[in-house]
Amino acid sequence: MSTISIVGSGGMAAAIGGLAAKAGHPVEIISRDPANARALAGQLGASAMIGTFGATPAGNIVILAVPYAVVLDVVTRYGPSLAGKLLVDITNPVAPDHTSFVTPEGSFGAREIVKAAPADAIVIKAFNTLFSHVLAAGPVEGRPLDVFLAGDDAPAKARVSAFIEGLGLRPMDFGSLQMAKTLEHVCLLSLGLMTHSVKHTNFAIGVSLLS
Repeated sequence: MSTISIVGSGGMAAAIGGLAAKAGHPVEIISRDPANARALAGQLGASAMIGTFGATPAGNIVILAVPYAVVLDVVTRYGPSLAGKLLVDITNPVAPDHTSFVTPEGSFGAREIVKAAPADAIVIKAFNTLFSHVLAAGPVEGRPLDVFLAGDDAPAKARVSAFIEGLGLRPMDFGSLQMAKTLEHVCLLSLGLMTHSVKHTNFAIGVSLLS
């Protein structure tokens, strides 16, 4: 199993890291706060290790599990250390009003990460439409959760899809990286449902295939 590096130590880092460790992947946890990294690594078990913030990640797949408010700074600080890496963007650039975005007019979060990353890094959007506790809980009544992904590099998408499937989830290819903008809107859909209809976060958006 290949090493998966996770930048971040919050709920999504714990959810993805937990599933990855359970699937047999060595997991590297990287955080600005070493104490948080140690705590999460301890939670994940013997297959988890602690990385040094700003140093070259051990894994070729690097999951950016930090809030969008800081992700561009994180990617910029890493700079050449991310060269050649496959970056999985799970962020949502949602404004505090939960109805709009903080990205520049005409752009979207994943595109801004591409601009900040080294030219030979590959960015794939994934995991951004799931709540962390729902993801951590895994399949519901035997049905795997859907993970939508978007990107321009077909081999990279295949690698991320295989990783997702290995976690017991169902990868759903959403198209080119431009479609990441739509996936970020799906986050707004979830927040709207949470606020006006469902009234809680114990749900997931997925696809039902009809026979």
